Amino acid sequence: MDVSRSRRIIIAGAGIAGLCAALAFARRGFSVDIFERSETLEEVGAGLQLSPNATRILDSLGVLEALRPMAVAPQGVVLRDARTLAELGRVPLGAAAEQRWRAPYLVVHRADLQKALLETAAAVPAIHLTTASAVAGFQPDDHGITATVERSGRTEQESGLLLIGADGVWSALRGKLQAGPHSRFAGELAWRTVVTADSDMGRAFGAAGARDVVTAFLHSGFHLISYPVRGGAAFNLVAFTPGQRIAESWSGTTDTAPLESAMRHTSALLARLARDAGPWTAWPIHTVRPEARWTTHGVALIGDAAHAMTPFAAQGAAMAVEDAETLAASVAAAAGNLQAALAAWERMRRPRIAAVARRGAFNHFAWQAWGPVALARNMVLKTRPPERLAADMDWLYGWDAERG
Repeated sequence: MDVSRSRRIIIAGAGIAGLCAALAFARRGFSVDIFERSETLEEVGAGLQLSPNATRILDSLGVLEALRPMAVAPQGVVLRDARTLAELGRVPLGAAAEQRWRAPYLVVHRADLQKALLETAAAVPAIHLTTASAVAGFQPDDHGITATVERSGRTEQESGLLLIGADGVWSALRGKLQAGPHSRFAGELAWRTVVTADSDMGRAFGAAGARDVVTAFLHSGFHLISYPVRGGAAFNLVAFTPGQRIAESWSGTTDTAPLESAMRHTSALLARLARDAGPWTAWPIHTVRPEARWTTHGVALIGDAAHAMTPFAAQGAAMAVEDAETLAASVAAAAGNLQAALAAWERMRRPRIAAVARRGAFNHFAWQAWGPVALARNMVLKTRPPERLAADMDWLYGWDAERG
């Protein structure tokens, strides 16, 4: 087998998952070609949370140093009643998180993470990025994989050891692996906006104690998450409400009437949001069915392409980062049996992904509880010390890729 082909990794998609995979494989001596469908890598989305299980890997990939100047290390996750703004519970972060989980908990703007990843990848000679190029198909053979790439009106064949599908929740490659729907609508909309810290709404959030923490405002009809981004110069806001399916896009816009209705009977601060904090972007939350395959001969899906889940555990980006690192480690240790390595990697990752999905479902249930369930939730939170709440997250935030 051609030595250059045996050490070549082909990646579809230059988002968080794809760029992390490129860095993880290059660090282990592979050459990497990334093919990105878009002509330019534009800012998509708003803020995201990077818990210690992700930042530990980003540090090992050389990304954290470039990211830190624009990131914020929040001092805690604070749960508040959306009606009264009363604090219900708090998970300590900041220095306590770094000491407990051996890595920082950071909140960032997605564009800042994308920039840090791109800058780090650009400095690695073994990584090559081609835009306006889509991986349209693949054909396995005895020596690896041959991907069909469409670019500039031409169809070209690219051969390598492994093809990685990192092309998101609406993955084209997932459709090549299996029949059935690409994804399914979860029945929820995520309403996103960013407000500057020096705006009227930004100052109001700061005065409400949200300046240096991740805040979850809990209500029976919705919940809202806020946290600082852009080095503290802005607040990322995301509210989750039940809703009708809208365009399958991360940039769909729609009437804010459902959001206004959900926030109407809350505190004065939150009731103003739908009207004054816009423009809002409504994102349909889609998931991938848990039984969908992630691997086949010479192909592996990672991140949302493999297992898109609801965002209620704030682990979408973290799971993509974990996937990238663990897949690269598994392939590097394959000892010539790639298919066995891919199957073992999928078996190893599935229980953790399932556990994270269950945590997200639990959060959604608890944070939008009503009646007696909400009263019981509040009582538990008020009586549980912060140290105990932090300990509940050890299995998630304390996870280390080297230990699996």
